[in-house]
Amino acid sequence: MSRVSRRQLLRGGVTVLGATVLTGHSASAASGPGSGPGAPVGPAGAVRAPGSAGLLSRVINVRDLGAVGDGSADDTAAFEYAYALAAARVSRGIGRTVIEIPPGEFLITRPNALLNGVAPLRPANGLRFSGAGKRMTTLVFRPSAGAGSFLCRNEDIWANLSFERIQFRSATPGASFFSSYSTGQAQDYRFSECEWMGEWEYGICLDGTDTNSEMRWEACRVGGAYRRAFLYSGLTGRGQQPNDQDQFLNYWFTDMKVEYDWGNFLEFPYGGSIACRGGSYIITGTRPPSQEYGTTSTFFRFPVAQHHDSVQRFHAQDIRFEVRNPDARVIDCVWKSGTVHFSDCDDTGLAFKDFAPEVRPHRYVVGPRGPLIRYDSCQLVGRHEYRTDGARDSLPTVARYDMCLLRSHAQEEFAVTDGTAKPDFVSFVDCLADAAADTTASSSASSAPVTPVAPGTASAGPGGTTSPATAPAQTPPPA
Repeated sequence: MSRVSRRQLLRGGVTVLGATVLTGHSASAASGPGSGPGAPVGPAGAVRAPGSAGLLSRVINVRDLGAVGDGSADDTAAFEYAYALAAARVSRGIGRTVIEIPPGEFLITRPNALLNGVAPLRPANGLRFSGAGKRMTTLVFRPSAGAGSFLCRNEDIWANLSFERIQFRSATPGASFFSSYSTGQAQDYRFSECEWMGEWEYGICLDGTDTNSEMRWEACRVGGAYRRAFLYSGLTGRGQQPNDQDQFLNYWFTDMKVEYDWGNFLEFPYGGSIACRGGSYIITGTRPPSQEYGTTSTFFRFPVAQHHDSVQRFHAQDIRFEVRNPDARVIDCVWKSGTVHFSDCDDTGLAFKDFAPEVRPHRYVVGPRGPLIRYDSCQLVGRHEYRTDGARDSLPTVARYDMCLLRSHAQEEFAVTDGTAKPDFVSFVDCLADAAADTTASSSASSAPVTPVAPGTASAGPGGTTSPATAPAQTPPPA
């Protein structure tokens, strides 16, 4: 490489950078059986010349490897090379490299260019991708075909992966961001201040039989659209038993801005134990009709009933939802057990819309073992729908609303099942109905006698609870 610089070689479109070889120590540490001097590493077959101290830096900047970042030049080879160098630096199972992506718009046209964790690389722990900030560092993924194309894949190789301050944008509708397959190694992912835009099939999809767990998203923005879901847990295309994937556990979302056009945010045929805390969640449009989903888009979709114990747990806290049309749902859950908990959440921002009283954004199927459903200090629009998997009359109390504001209906009309029947297995404790809801309920039952209440006495509220009477307005004395 005495006459051609590494940058010139990359910009010339050459993907095999192997004029020299890795040292025996680096290659054997990075590769599996059969590795050694001269073995290719990573998708680009990148190798290191003896004495190239710069390539051993713990921080690899893709611009130093030929990336341009102007939105039109193809920077794929630079990212493939950066990953290959990071893989080559794995020592005793530990990765010690940060791939740095400066401000710019970087075009990537081949699948798996950002991360390609496949054999013969041995299991490794620790790799970080660091950008300059959301919308400052943008990776544009434009493969020739969308279906089956992933920007990242991890085939049971990497744990402890971190992505920070990067925007990812799909420029090929139906492409996907991340495929994670695990039989015990792939786990511990962290996304901080990242953003997704464009039309994707999957954001992150989880496959395999074990782990794929302990994943965290912090202060991220989920935009764009999703033909399936942003996070989909439960691909079963490799012959495994579906319930094996109930080992996929523990997903945490904190201070998120989830504002996308259509699709599902979380879809978990298998796996669970999910916590979402803080942020704003909005579906802005309507899904194009599909055979599986119709035109509905759902934030939290749990479509399979039977799971192993301790899997079915979902918690949402301090979130503001917007229900912008009747096809937008907050939750659709058919679990036969487990717990669902909403605390200090509000979905009433568009309660003034004409369609709002009749929306059913929270839907459940319940049975003798639940799931146990609880809403604490929430403000709720429309009605909540409960379907049963057996005899409705024999169910214990499985749903409870505690100190909630029911924006559209009195509590007698808020929870419905099998049409508009009132479910006996739902209880309300110290809940309030909005004044408009009380008026609606009163007008619908205008034939019932009304007993006047004397000023200064307590009036009976819905369900027999009492609330202080409002004192008559006082006329101020003349000046």
